[in-house]
Amino acid sequence: MKNFKYKINGNTYEVAIDSIDDTNAKVEVNGNVYDVIIEKSEKDNTKPVKRVAQTQNAGASSSVQSSGSASTVKSPLPGIILDINCSVGDSVNKGQQILVLEAMKMENAINADRDGVIKEIKVTKGETVLEGAALVVIG
Repeated sequence: MKNFKYKINGNTYEVAIDSIDDTNAKVEVNGNVYDVIIEKSEKDNTKPVKRVAQTQNAGASSSVQSSGSASTVKSPLPGIILDINCSVGDSVNKGQQILVLEAMKMENAINADRDGVIKEIKVTKGETVLEGAALVVIG
């Protein structure tokens, strides 16, 4: 097992690579274990690491926690908030981009999970977030 310690925007991440083969790896980040698929890039033949979705939502779709008439959009993976495309009080439609999250050198659009009004923005531009972190509350 190889262990690494990364410091990103003041946050420390402890990463352990448990096992790795040609297309799969088992990685632990701050105590959370991930199975990842290694895909070859057609451009430069590097091997970017893509996290395997642990829920029925795939890719960069965010997870949602509902409470009554409001829902919390959560980060689907660890990364950095690059842009916030909404403000408190804005009306949003389901599927509308509300944030941009950079993860593994890729920009991921985080979309509204439902029609509603932005009740609270829980992150700031440039902030580092972990998987499952609350991003936005839509009411």
